[in-house]
Amino acid sequence: MTTGRPIALTGGTGFVGQAVLDEAARRGLRVKALARRAMPPREGVEWVRGDLHDAAALADLVTGARGVLHIAGVVNAPDKAGFHAGNVAGTANMLRAAKSLGSGRFVAVSSLAAREPHLSEYGKSKRAAEELIHASGLDWTLIRPPAIYGPRDTEMFELFRAARLGVVPMPPAGRASVIHVNDLARLLLDALGDEQEWQGAVFEPDDARPGGWPHGELAQAIGNAVGRRVWAPAIPAALLKAGARIDRLMRGDKARLTPDRASYMIHPDWVADPARAVPVHLWQPRIATPDGLAQTARWYAQEGWFGGGGPGI
Repeated sequence: MTTGRPIALTGGTGFVGQAVLDEAARRGLRVKALARRAMPPREGVEWVRGDLHDAAALADLVTGARGVLHIAGVVNAPDKAGFHAGNVAGTANMLRAAKSLGSGRFVAVSSLAAREPHLSEYGKSKRAAEELIHASGLDWTLIRPPAIYGPRDTEMFELFRAARLGVVPMPPAGRASVIHVNDLARLLLDALGDEQEWQGAVFEPDDARPGGWPHGELAQAIGNAVGRRVWAPAIPAALLKAGARIDRLMRGDKARLTPDRASYMIHPDWVADPARAVPVHLWQPRIATPDGLAQTARWYAQEGWFGGGGPGI
C-alpha cells in the first residue's frame, strides 16, 4: 500500500529510474513519474505524459510532490547540442518548475564525468547542470554515481556478453568505481530525507571497494560472473579513438562508441572520491560487487539477453 505525498520523478522509464520505482514500491512510497509515451499502469505510480521541455507537464509533475528526484538525462548524443538540450536545458526547466511550485527537496543524478568537464561534451554538460543546481536556491543534493550495473542495464551488458566469449576489451590502464543499481536506488530515495547532511552536498557513492577496480580486475570479475576466465586486453587510446570515428561513420547518430565517449573512457581515474563519500549513518552499499555481478549475469540469462538478440527480446 502506498501512502503520503508523492515523489516527482524524471527518468522513471530508464535503467536507474525503474530500479527507483521498484525500491519506492518496497517502501510503500507514491511516485509521480514523467514519461514521453503512454506507460502501463503500475501500483503507486501516477504517470505524467511529457518531457523535460514541456512546461505544463513539469508543472503537473511537481504539483503536490514532497520532493523532486531528477534522474533523466542524456549519456550519448551526436553533438554538443544534444547534450545541452538533455542535460543543461532539461535541468533548467526542471529547476524552474520546482521553484515555482515549492516542491521541497531536489535530488539530482549527475556523473563522475562532471569532475573532468574538459574531457567530453557529456562531462561539460553535466558540470553545467550541476552549476545550475548550485545556484538554484533550492534545498538540493547532487549524486555523482560511478559506473552503474545491474538488471536492465544495456551499457555494461556488452562487457558481460563479451565475457561469455572469453575476451573483454577494456580502456587503457586505469581504475574505476562501480555501484549496483539497487544500492543507488536506495541512496536516491534516502537523499530525499531531511537530515542536514544531505543539504547542499555533492556525494560520490560506490561499492565501498577502496581505490575502485583496476580495469583488468573488473573484467575478470565479470568473467567470473558468467563462469569464464577472460582475456582483458587494454585498448590503446589511439585505437579506441579510431574505433569511435569508425563507429560514427558506420552508424551515424546511432553510434555507441562516439568520439566524445572515447575521450572520457581513456581517462585513468574514475574512482569515487573518498572525501565525497556518503556518511555511513545515512547510507551504505549492501551489494558486494562479485555477488551483484553474478546476480546481474543470471538476470541477463533468464531474460534471454545472451540468446543473440540482447536487450529487447
